[in-house]
Amino acid sequence: MTWDEWEQLKTAAQDRSARMQLNQASNQGGEQGDLAVDRQDLAAIGDSAFKLFEDLGRYGRDAWSSSQAAAKDLTTQEFELGSGLNVVQKKWEKQLQSLVDACAHISNHMDFTKKAHQGDEYFIASTVSGIETLDKGFDEGGKN
Repeated sequence: MTWDEWEQLKTAAQDRSARMQLNQASNQGGEQGDLAVDRQDLAAIGDSAFKLFEDLGRYGRDAWSSSQAAAKDLTTQEFELGSGLNVVQKKWEKQLQSLVDACAHISNHMDFTKKAHQGDEYFIASTVSGIETLDKGFDEGGKN
């Protein structure tokens, strides 16, 4: 490859990259794209999910022991309502556990997403700065 061919390829690449838009919709007429999110939004979602996870774990089973005692007492007295209350309590526990698991998943995913994007940004920045250094080396070589 000759030096002139290299310069033509660099110019063509710069023209293409100048037209490229990363991580955003085109801003035509001052309108934003349909979806917009930033790190603060993601952090708020993750924090809310974690707080809900903690609160459900702390308070979601407050009625468990009294419900079990009432179900046992009603069953002992031969009320059918006792077994019904027991079924309701078991369903509540199952739904509560599903909700706690979902909150933990959301919170963990937001943490993972934040860390993954930080790694991506570091990689992109180091790659771009490496290309810039390489270009400078070629520019200096062409001037000699």
